[in-house]
Amino acid sequence: MDSDQKKWTLRNPAVFLATGFGVGLLPKAPGTWGSVLAVALAWPIYVAVGQIGLTIAAFAAFAIGVWSSNVCIGKYGAEDPSRVVIDEIAGQWLGLLVVAPGWLGYGLGFVLFRVFDIFKPWPVSWADKNIKGGLGIMIDDVLAAAYAAAVLYAITLRMGE
Repeated sequence: MDSDQKKWTLRNPAVFLATGFGVGLLPKAPGTWGSVLAVALAWPIYVAVGQIGLTIAAFAAFAIGVWSSNVCIGKYGAEDPSRVVIDEIAGQWLGLLVVAPGWLGYGLGFVLFRVFDIFKPWPVSWADKNIKGGLGIMIDDVLAAAYAAAVLYAITLRMGE
């Protein structure tokens, strides 16, 4: 555990955003909870403003994530605090860009993203170890999302045959 949960306060806007509105403070599997939140939010974003809206949301989450992650690193002293889940949100949204909302596509996208985020195949593992700060927290999830999106897209192409 990175630091005492009592020290994490949602009154700080950067902490509020970095923790995915507080879901990163849940006691077990904060990254998974961040991905669950991302999928739950992706669906209405996509329905309301389409794929372009989800794309904009993903890039905005990335930019906000770099900033808010840097704030959390400075405030709590951990290099990659597990409570910071905005990286999972941005990554999950990027991974879901290749499918329309639906239980099967979004469910599979969730699982694929979590697998690539947890197991970190190269270059995800390289980025995780070598890129520091807020950018480092965010970039490995973007790379995991690229893997997830590629596999998800290939599966959906195969299903369409």
